[in-house]
Amino acid sequence: MARAGRTPEELGREFEPSAQTIRNWVQQADLDEGRRTDGLTTKEREELVQLRRENRRLIEERDILKKAAAWFAREADALPKRSSNS
Repeated sequence: MARAGRTPEELGREFEPSAQTIRNWVQQADLDEGRRTDGLTTKEREELVQLRRENRRLIEERDILKKAAAWFAREADALPKRSSNS
């Protein structure tokens, strides 16, 4: 409807969302359809969310492994040394 010539203000009054929300929807649709290139498509946004989530998980796993390695190193130093004269 917005592309057919109706203003976001008219559509907002008729259908409830704010005019700015309608503008945002039109802009996002233009990005998704390749009419604009000044932002991320919906698919790119979803991928970014997924990559950020995966990155956060990998950082947590790395930190856990670091702590485990430090703990095992302390344990190894605390064990009595074996003699090689067996």
